[in-house]
Formats: sequence, structure tokens, C-alpha cells
Amino acid sequence: MPPATTDDVLSQTFAALADPTRRAILARLSEGAANVGELAALVPGISLQAVSKHLQVLERAGLVTRGRIAQQRPATLRAEPIAEIAEWLAHYQHFYEDSLDRLGEHLARLQAAADEEA
Repeated sequence: MPPATTDDVLSQTFAALADPTRRAILARLSEGAANVGELAALVPGISLQAVSKHLQVLERAGLVTRGRIAQQRPATLRAEPIAEIAEWLAHYQHFYEDSLDRLGEHLARLQAAADEEA
């Protein structure tokens, strides 16, 4: 299997983040490592098996690592894929900021025109 490109990593990361349960798991893991039972408590009615499947998706995306302490397999958040998303989004930040600047200028022109009419 060829190495994953940046786009592949981003696709896997965004796909993993698309699910609200997985985002809740990541939010909990941002506070520290947790086992499947602790993570299952986040979502009422979710089975341990479902949490394990969500963790597998997060592991494949590189967002989570699983350790082993006796019979426990605590999950830990990995920040690197999130940093890659932030870097990718930063490329588009100037577009967002430019759009807001243009909107501000347009609103200022509208206000000036309204003031002239008054």
C-alpha cells in the first residue's frame, strides 16, 4: 500500500470528525486518556462495541492511540492530525478575512449613502 498523501490524511481526518459521537469522544479525550467504558458514558444508550468501532475509525485517522495497562486499553488523543487540519484551514483564512473586509466596506458605503439621503 503506498504511503498516504496529505490529502488522504485530511480526508480520513475529516471523515472521522464528521460523526458527532466521535467528536464527543475526542472532546473527552482532550481532558485525558479514557477507556471504552468511560467513553460509552458520554452517549446514553451506546454499546461498548459501538464505542470500540468509533475508536477504530479514530485510530485509522491517526486521531487516537490505544495503549495497554493490564486488561485496560485506554485511548489517548493525538494532536498531529488536528494540527494538519489547522494548517490546511489557515490557507483559506485570508479568503475569509478578505470577505469580511469587503463586507465591512460595502456596509460602510451603504451607511454613507443612507446618511447622504437623510
